[in-house]
Amino acid sequence: MTKNNLYTQLSDNLEKLGLMQMKIHLDEIADDITSNRISITEGLLKLSNYEIDFKSQSAASSLVKAAAFPFIKELKDFDFEFQPSINQQKMMELANLYFLEKSENVVFLGSSGVGKTHLATSIGIAAAKQRFSTYFIKCNDLFMQLKKAKIESRLDAKLKNYAKYKLLIIDEIGYLPISQEDSNLFFQLIDMRYENKSTVFTTNISFDLWDRIFYDAVVANAILDRILHHSHVITITGNSYRLKDCVALAE
Repeated sequence: MTKNNLYTQLSDNLEKLGLMQMKIHLDEIADDITSNRISITEGLLKLSNYEIDFKSQSAASSLVKAAAFPFIKELKDFDFEFQPSINQQKMMELANLYFLEKSENVVFLGSSGVGKTHLATSIGIAAAKQRFSTYFIKCNDLFMQLKKAKIESRLDAKLKNYAKYKLLIIDEIGYLPISQEDSNLFFQLIDMRYENKSTVFTTNISFDLWDRIFYDAVVANAILDRILHHSHVITITGNSYRLKDCVALAE
C-alpha cells in the first residue's frame, strides 16, 4: 500500500472515529513531521491536544446552554463604575469559583435593577465553562415546578434533580408572595443542598424581613440559617441600570 493510500485511510479512520479536529490538522502535523520540525510523538501529542481542546470547548458550550441562563452576560460586561458599592476584587474571587469547593453560598442583596441577576449569571457562566453542572431558575418558577411535581407524585425526584447541581442559581426571592406550601418546599430543597452544594441567591428583601415574606417565621429563620451559615453576602446600594438606560435615551 502506497503512502498516499495509507494517508487517505488514516484520514478516513479519524473521520469514522469522530476525531474531526485531528483530521482537519493532519496535513499540518504531517508536514511538520516530514520536515523534521517536530518528532512523531510531538505530532501525535499536538493532534490529540487539538481534539481535546475542541471537545472541552464544546462541552462547556453545552453546559452553558443547558443552564438556562436568561441572558449571556459575564463579569467583564459589568459596569463597576456605575455600581461603586460592589467590591470588584471580591467579585473576581467569586468568579474563580473557590466557594464551590467549600459548598458555600452567595447572596446578592439589593433593590430592583442594580445588577444582581447579571452578577449571579456571570458566576454561573464561569462555573458552566469550567464544566460544573449549573442551573438558573427564578424563584417563582421553582415553586411552580415543585408544586407541579408534588401533584404528580414525583416531588422527591424533582427535589433530587435540583439538589444534584454543583451550582444552583435562584433568582428574585421575595418579588412575589410566598405561600405556606412554597415555604415548606423551599426549605426542603435548601436543606438538601445545605453543606453539600453551592447556591447563588438574588433578593431585594433584607434578611430581617424574610419572616414577613415567608408564610411561617420559623421556616423563614430555618431557611436563612442554612443559607447564611456558609455564605458570601454582596449588598448592592445604587441606582437602577434600567433607569440609567432610560436617562441615556432621554438625553
